[in-house]
Amino acid sequence: MGAARRLDNRTARHLWLAAHGLSQAGTGRPDVMALIRQIGFLQIDTIRNVTRAHNHILWSRNPNYREGMLWPLLGRDLFEHFTHDASLIPMEVLPLWQRQFARLGAKAAQAEWFQSGLARAEIDTIRARIEAEGPLSTHAFDTKATSREMWARPPHKKALDQMWYAGDLATAKRENFVKFYDLGHRVFPSQLMGGPEDSEAVDALCDMALDRLGIATCGEVQRFWAAMSAEEARGWADRRQPEEVQVMGADGTARTAYAAPDLDARLAELAPPTGRLRILNPFDPAVRDRARLARLFGFEYVNEMFVPAAKRRWGYYVYPLLEGDRFVGRAELKADRAAGWLRVIGLWPEPGTRWGGPRTARFEAELARLARMIGVADLQWQVRPPV
Repeated sequence: MGAARRLDNRTARHLWLAAHGLSQAGTGRPDVMALIRQIGFLQIDTIRNVTRAHNHILWSRNPNYREGMLWPLLGRDLFEHFTHDASLIPMEVLPLWQRQFARLGAKAAQAEWFQSGLARAEIDTIRARIEAEGPLSTHAFDTKATSREMWARPPHKKALDQMWYAGDLATAKRENFVKFYDLGHRVFPSQLMGGPEDSEAVDALCDMALDRLGIATCGEVQRFWAAMSAEEARGWADRRQPEEVQVMGADGTARTAYAAPDLDARLAELAPPTGRLRILNPFDPAVRDRARLARLFGFEYVNEMFVPAAKRRWGYYVYPLLEGDRFVGRAELKADRAAGWLRVIGLWPEPGTRWGGPRTARFEAELARLARMIGVADLQWQVRPPV
């Protein structure tokens, strides 16, 4: 076998951004399913500092996206389950997801975190109510949490989630982001519930991960869906023998990674990313793997939402700022829709990055687009860009 080909750092960045739909600006009415299929799945999150993460991720790829476009797809084109976090997954992935129901269902049954303390008969009563009454949210039940800790959950919520992880229950809908549980067989299409052999499912999921990552280490492929062990991912690599390439990092060191089978076609079609400045969400898939982000872009990012305020380096909800193929800073933003404003609370340029008039204008243009998406008109500056 010949020596692995080498991808310079700029090419690797361009491949990465193109794979994630962040190379060019989307136009026209968004094809929401096409966007989700391109990135593989869509992480959802409850925090609405400006807009919830799932809306922001889609908007970053097409600024014509609006918040009401996503949820009608749940249960028809998308199902909700757990990857590395709660996510919306294309329905065609469901046959491969049977192993994840089994894996997470078994973990939930054993984990102390999910022990509800309810008797089997009480759990059966919860399920029977859903069977008889149709989709119910956690608010339909009245057991109380026994702890005042931040993440404490009432016993019925733990029981619901145990069944949800196992696929016995499924998310039928969300209203104001509140999850409504129904029986899995009433949500999941029956023709998609039979899955392939386990190793075939692993291979298919890894193939899909590498396709969406473009270039990735075996660990990155494994962590993409978080639906298999590292050993299972290594088994995929042994069976598939994907092409190995040397990828130059931002610090000039090379690391071996796998390349998608159509690498040559991607390289032939590769165009430099637009110079647009983008405000990315902290949960955007392009920045989710912090080690890879630092390796490819030389950009350190830490999510400090749950860090005590006095110990934060930056702020509570801080957005990476991507311009072209490099990160030029980060900003803390806050919105108040009722009062009609979007405010820049903090701004931290990357070391060595100058913020003159043109970059500030690009940042203001992106802020204006974000303000339009959430329906506010007043852009406020608590901190202004340096001159």
